[in-house]
Amino acid sequence: MTLPRALACTALVIAALGARAQALPAEARAALERAGVPASALAVVVRELPSGGTRLAWQPELPLNPASVTKLVTTLAALERLGTGWTWTTPVWLQGEIRDGVLEGSLVLQGRGDPQLSAERLRAALRRVRQMGVQEIRGDIVIDGSAFVAAETAPGDFDGEATRPYNVQPAALMASFRSVGYTFVPDPAAGVARVLADPPLARTAVQPTVPLGAGPCSDWRTTLGASFGPAVRFGGRYPAACGELAWYVADPDPASYDTRLLEALWAEAGGRLGGRARAGLAPRDLAPSFELRSPPLADLLRDMNKLSQNTMAEQITRTLALQRRPDLAADAAGARAALAEWLDQALGPLPPGTVIDNGSGLSRTTRLSAGLLARLLERGFASPAMPEFVASLPVAGIDGTMRRARALTPGRAHLKTGSLRDVAALAGYVFSDSGRRYAFVALLQHPNAAAARPAFEALLQWTARDAPPLATP
Repeated sequence: MTLPRALACTALVIAALGARAQALPAEARAALERAGVPASALAVVVRELPSGGTRLAWQPELPLNPASVTKLVTTLAALERLGTGWTWTTPVWLQGEIRDGVLEGSLVLQGRGDPQLSAERLRAALRRVRQMGVQEIRGDIVIDGSAFVAAETAPGDFDGEATRPYNVQPAALMASFRSVGYTFVPDPAAGVARVLADPPLARTAVQPTVPLGAGPCSDWRTTLGASFGPAVRFGGRYPAACGELAWYVADPDPASYDTRLLEALWAEAGGRLGGRARAGLAPRDLAPSFELRSPPLADLLRDMNKLSQNTMAEQITRTLALQRRPDLAADAAGARAALAEWLDQALGPLPPGTVIDNGSGLSRTTRLSAGLLARLLERGFASPAMPEFVASLPVAGIDGTMRRARALTPGRAHLKTGSLRDVAALAGYVFSDSGRRYAFVALLQHPNAAAARPAFEALLQWTARDAPPLATP
């Protein structure tokens, strides 16, 4: 064979491989057709790791809404900018002398963005104050939240669901996600379900019982006829068939949540308060009496990604903004700038149409391409923080938002899910039959997106079967 003819044949083979890389597997295309979704609404990239060939690249540069898959960007940016062992501190000052069990001044807490500051850790802090000899605070409980600019949007702005915990807005001191868990415990002998609220909030009355009702447990929240506000009331009945269940609700007055919580927890600890809980500023030239410390970043990222916790993601991106500009209180614009800057430095130049709106993916305007996300997964796989990055993702068939997945043998994939109205997304790592690992990204934007999830399952199964590569590296 002459050299020109050999080169021509090679070109034809390469072209054929490229064409195959642009062909969706038949089973995925069939699933899309059954859902009434055109293939043009889908973008997919499957790439062998480390730095192997591309098995599938369908519309890899098409910018689509990734929903909560955006948290992959937040996760890797945080691991690289902050480090796996990063912890948040919440300093506490006993501002004044202690005389005969009385703090002649105020108790001050300064929020610095802890994404998972629980009521339990605040309880422990107040117990410590009691153990330091304080029975009464003569002044106030002061909360310094100045590290973050107050949220520019209201909790219900995104979808009108203001009491859903996923809509809680970020704050420098964010206690218990500014939510309350209402647990309903049936007492058949008394004909009621007893209502337990945790954490307790001062100046918030909770109806202690609700009548038990007959019937199925299918729509028990609606059956309760709940009204949330300064008084929490239930105008309906709680189905006895439900047994014990809990309902987590974002407080309708988030601005006052932390003050009401701290007043309640201090009273619960047996302490007296001469003043009130209020917003204020912490001392600038005085070392704190002690500090609360969060679990390390790597642990928090597992909670954030496995449960797709939006508020934690926003807390982390605000922290990235603080690290980028420590002279400025962090706001939404600063958080966007911090993420976009890291993404550009890590994976740039970014493809046209890339838009970063926030760190959680709770957005209608964020746009990322499957190709860009595949490159991010490759970077995460090559990172020193790779074990923490991969371990943060839900394990298919095992836990988190992938616990009910049945497309693969349990444990064969670590995948972040994403879901909004008109959006479905899935991205992470798949372990194939041959022992290879693949970066997998599938994004879909269409009014019938929810019905098209079987196409994602087909793509996962196709990847795990380890078919011959569809393109050259």
